Amino acid sequence: MPITCNVKDFMSTNPVTLSPDTDVMTAVHMLTEMRVPGAPVVDQVGNLVGYLAERDCLVAALNAAYHHESGGPVSEYMHGEIATVDVETSITDVAQLLIESGNRGYPVVKDDRLIGQIHRSDVLKALTLWRESPRGKE
Repeated sequence: MPITCNVKDFMSTNPVTLSPDTDVMTAVHMLTEMRVPGAPVVDQVGNLVGYLAERDCLVAALNAAYHHESGGPVSEYMHGEIATVDVETSITDVAQLLIESGNRGYPVVKDDRLIGQIHRSDVLKALTLWRESPRGKE
């Protein structure tokens, strides 16, 4: 029996967001402190303009540590083409996307506006709760 819960039931509604002008090393610090694998990048009016993942930060961190270079703005490292999921997407569909893409999470949108974020850990929690529920044991 398919799981009937959607992204909206398990997403973070207050995701860490970054500005394109944020220094990438500041962003690295934020990601590691908040223990998130990436963050949506939004402009001044809240439009989703990119996504900065941990892997995008590796070059900047390596250059800063090894070559003693400054990082530069997030806009130089972020991905401009962003894979997102809709708030009404089922948890099973998101699980399949995560498996196929290798991504660790997705920004969640409603009517093309950022409203949250969902990570692998959120999907694992949803699947585990479903499995442990009476419906999951049928």
